[in-house]
Amino acid sequence: MIEQKDDVLANHLTSSGMDNKMVMGHPAGLFVLFFTEMWERFSYYGMRALLTTFLITEIAKGGWGWTNESAMSLYGWYTMLVYATPIIGGYIADKLTGQRKAILIGALLMTLGHASMALEGFEKNFFFLGLGLMILGNGMFKPNISSMVGQLYPNTSAKKDAGYTIFYMGINAGSFLGSLLCGYLGEKIGWHYGFGLAGVFMFFGMLQFLVAQRVFGIVGEQPKKEDAKSTEEEETPKHVVRDRLIVVAVLMIASIFFFLAFEQAGGSMTIFAKNYTQRILEGTQAITFKWLDALLTIIPIAAVTFVLFKLSAKIFDKYPLTIIFTLISFASIAVLGIWKVYREFTAIDTEVTVAWFQILNAFFIVTFASLFSKLWEKIWNPSGPVKFALGLLLVGIGFIVLAYGSSSIPKGAETAAVSMVWLVLAYFFHTMGELCLSPVGLSYVSKLSPKKLLGLIFGFWFLASAIANKIGASMGGMIDQISQEYSMSVFFLIIAALPIVVALILLLLNPMLKRKMHGIK
Repeated sequence: MIEQKDDVLANHLTSSGMDNKMVMGHPAGLFVLFFTEMWERFSYYGMRALLTTFLITEIAKGGWGWTNESAMSLYGWYTMLVYATPIIGGYIADKLTGQRKAILIGALLMTLGHASMALEGFEKNFFFLGLGLMILGNGMFKPNISSMVGQLYPNTSAKKDAGYTIFYMGINAGSFLGSLLCGYLGEKIGWHYGFGLAGVFMFFGMLQFLVAQRVFGIVGEQPKKEDAKSTEEEETPKHVVRDRLIVVAVLMIASIFFFLAFEQAGGSMTIFAKNYTQRILEGTQAITFKWLDALLTIIPIAAVTFVLFKLSAKIFDKYPLTIIFTLISFASIAVLGIWKVYREFTAIDTEVTVAWFQILNAFFIVTFASLFSKLWEKIWNPSGPVKFALGLLLVGIGFIVLAYGSSSIPKGAETAAVSMVWLVLAYFFHTMGELCLSPVGLSYVSKLSPKKLLGLIFGFWFLASAIANKIGASMGGMIDQISQEYSMSVFFLIIAALPIVVALILLLLNPMLKRKMHGIK
């Protein structure tokens, strides 16, 4: 395949001292960040897949025997703080360390956090120490790797949104594999093995990023006081900066309404999967599911391995250790995936786990991310507010699907056995909405924010997610009350209504928001 030359992008890479080799039409540095972020998400989602289950599992089975309420309280605070601390990490990077050092510090803290959690059997306080290190490490890591992606492209590049969509594919490849393999290993073999596995791959991610520093040139280096303002920002009038920040604020508020609905995946949708969905399969259905599960395990591994080989063909001669560390990681992942598939095919009973439904989101992301990337780049590229509105509408449609699917459940029923199809469709629509909103949000924060405050504003972006997680958890906790007084369908329709209303408001505000972006597209 012949890659089209983008002179504007090439000049930007050269002027920043970055490696100008291109992989699939994008800077090689994008794919270094892709794999670094992928292993970080592997570690985070792998641990998250185990956290609540571990806490509520009986002491005789290696868990702590906590009540559901206590476990969910800890889980809620943990996920909120994970998304709140990036505002501090972004500020530290902007003022002191630079993005690259912050990423390495964060990766090291998270690796130590996983190691600490794996030692829980010796002393329970290691578990809480591990959670604390994970929170602090994520705060240093998350906003700064996202801001580095934006700096790979000039603001005028049509490939910037597409680049963030590819980066988002890496995020979800990691979340898929982490949830699938750490969750499976932790529950089937031992909790400590699951926690430890997550840390192993975070360590590999840190190493491959460390040895590829030269690919980024001056991007992400420690900030210099005399260069606090770039030439671009000196020429940007204050009222333009103010207007663009207003647009960023509106998009952040809209994202709260998206994620308070979207994050029901770990709350009300999990309850729906556990208590109201038919998950025990027999005969032809069981065989079909085993093959489907095998494909869902193998295809994502194959897809990201293909990306790795494309990258290695371009940069192996200059950065061999980066490729070697990543190849070792993928060889390990492939072995674990094959082992899991074999174990499931030789099992006597077939019961779809509750956690299995949560991997659908990441699988759909990996499958469709490239399609959306090409859509924005080649076919249709509406404004950011319109993309956000599409995302909000689609997540609302997903809950309308669930409302329809649960319409046969009597008011106040505590169990039911509706078809799995409704949850699968809901996750599909939610994922399509996420692809319209999340990577686009990262791109617009990068393009609209002053460079000297980029890490801090990315921190605010993740703070919005922290607020959404907390509100979403509170709303999900109302499922029993609303389904008893009205019905399960009414509960899902209430959640659907919120993002849909915000989507309509964004469409009305779109002309005004486009003016306030002052030429940023």
